[in-house]
Amino acid sequence: MTNTREQKTILVLGGTGKTGRRIVERLQGSEVPVRIGSRSARQPFDWADRSTWAPVLRDVGAVYVSYYPDLAAPGAPETVGAFTELAVASGVSRLVLLSGRGEDDAQASEKVVQSSGAEWTILRSSWFSQNFSEDYLLEPVLGGEVVLPVGDVPEPFVDADDLADVAVAALTEDGHSGQIYELTGPRLLTFAEAVAEISAATRRSIGFVQVSPEDYANALAGVGVPPEVVQLLTYLFTTVLDGRNAHLGDGVQRALGRAPRDFAEYAAGTAATGVWGKE
Repeated sequence: MTNTREQKTILVLGGTGKTGRRIVERLQGSEVPVRIGSRSARQPFDWADRSTWAPVLRDVGAVYVSYYPDLAAPGAPETVGAFTELAVASGVSRLVLLSGRGEDDAQASEKVVQSSGAEWTILRSSWFSQNFSEDYLLEPVLGGEVVLPVGDVPEPFVDADDLADVAVAALTEDGHSGQIYELTGPRLLTFAEAVAEISAATRRSIGFVQVSPEDYANALAGVGVPPEVVQLLTYLFTTVLDGRNAHLGDGVQRALGRAPRDFAEYAAGTAATGVWGKE
């Protein structure tokens, strides 16, 4: 495939986050001009402050659009729509949107990007394996017990490194425009099974406990989690994990020509870093 974005800068929104920093690292490693879009960047970007949008879009040819806190959040389509309109008006010709697999509310934002006039690629991601090591599930894993409002519904956990590889391909190569990639791992696992694999990889005793959505929300609120975050997490666990995503997607294979990474590979590699404690 042909690289079409050598001369113009690529803007990576959420460039210090789970997927964004991986994309930035890959682009920098290929000596592609890249700009980090985050509130802490030299040229700050904030979804909630529209005055920060135009400066980061200057001389940008492609954008990785990662919306905070989630495309399922109220007002997301309107905000994403306003940003994409400004981006195209500023000369952006390619948009790659991080979306949620099985999130009906996210599809309104997808449609906005698809009708923007720019080349577009949609990355519909399943649950990240890295949520167990780089996000809100790290502390429970370290504590030896993961408590969640989800039962035996299987999820095809996707490796964030796979998503980053697909995003970079879509941002820098031809052949991905107009594609919706369903990004999953190669295997279905329940959360209990995923925790058991982490337990085996770390040689630590880590349990899994299912609770009701109400008890989960109350527990989060009790430790000071903001109400909007509680609402979002409860939505994701009770809606997206209702079985609608209990099947594999072929997005990684179609985009990259290779199989996605397995959860066991993630667990073994992550355990070796020591982030989950010593074996």
